[in-house]
Amino acid sequence: MSNENKTIHEFELNLICDFFSTTKRQGPGSPEVTLKALSFIDNLTDKSLIADIGCGTGGQTMTLAEHVKGKITGLDLFPKFIDIFNDNAEQLNIQDRVKGIVRSMDNLPFQDEELDLIWSEGAIYNIGFGRGLNEWRKFLKTGGYIAVSDVSWFTEKRPAEIDNYCMQQFPEMDTITTKVALIQKAGYIPVATFILPITCWTEHYFAPLSRAQELFLDKYAGNKIAEEFVAFQRYDAEIYHKYKEFYGYVFFIAKKIEQ
Repeated sequence: MSNENKTIHEFELNLICDFFSTTKRQGPGSPEVTLKALSFIDNLTDKSLIADIGCGTGGQTMTLAEHVKGKITGLDLFPKFIDIFNDNAEQLNIQDRVKGIVRSMDNLPFQDEELDLIWSEGAIYNIGFGRGLNEWRKFLKTGGYIAVSDVSWFTEKRPAEIDNYCMQQFPEMDTITTKVALIQKAGYIPVATFILPITCWTEHYFAPLSRAQELFLDKYAGNKIAEEFVAFQRYDAEIYHKYKEFYGYVFFIAKKIEQ
């Protein structure tokens, strides 16, 4: 199977986890973008309860924790990510209010209307944008916020190569306007929407990945699956640089209302 036709979901999960455990972020983003999204959210106090769903190793979570005094629970399916997450919290001496747990995003451990804020950077696609908005809503207090970043189309029309590639990787990928409509339909008021800058891909994602790829290939020298995975990563970067005007990550911030 060529890299053009392969999707990341076809690689062994343990291999993916091992690779991304060496990177600070597991998807495009930056501390500046995390804080920009946070700037649209008010009424958070030291009593606030926050969930970071699909937190990975917690790069964005630690940024949140430095600027929000509430309690943050990070949730991810990979135990290795959560081990690193909790080590990071201990290094910052915030383990008393920032804790990572192993949990699937379709089986969250919260009570109805328990949370003040749900955060999820680059992970909601795993459950589906619309499904996540609807299923997670019950855990939010009325007036609570949800802030998610998700890959989206910037245009209604695009070249066949990028359309086919992205729809293989993200079958539910859609335009920004369609996603805002889904937010409203799910019972939220859209508060802010903004496109992540190109540097979130080039400086904060692809550059660290490039360094990690060399170490990964050394670790798994002669392993064809590892070589294929790195080749897939490199093709993904090529595609982005070629078609970045047509798609990218978008942050959506919304507020739960009574229905």
